[in-house]
Amino acid sequence: MKIKLAVFLALLAAIMALSAPAFAHHGSRVSYSIDKPVTMKGTVTSIGWQNPHVFISYDVKDDSGKVTEWGAEAAENPKMLIGRGWSKDSLKVGDQITITVFPSKAGTPRGLLSKIVMNDKVFYQANGLPE
Repeated sequence: MKIKLAVFLALLAAIMALSAPAFAHHGSRVSYSIDKPVTMKGTVTSIGWQNPHVFISYDVKDDSGKVTEWGAEAAENPKMLIGRGWSKDSLKVGDQITITVFPSKAGTPRGLLSKIVMNDKVFYQANGLPE
């Protein structure tokens, strides 16, 4: 009986460990205010190009001159963005952008990326999200 219990617990632990990534991913409608897009001008400070999402950090200066570092998570993974013509070099540190995000519900300067305009052209528009 002890061996059966030990085998059962080992299998249960293995199943839980293998399924953990499925529970780790969040839904964008849970974390972000999809109905309240925010558009701002900023300067790209870093680009994190890794799974499951590309993450862009950028500085935004308010009317008083105070700078806040924002971050935007692309809904698509890197492979999907490559399919849309992006590469690791598409955005560079120092690029001036106008960016629209769906802000974090937690009130932090983070958002789900909706749109990037650079040099007066739409550089990126998210698929499957409201404009």
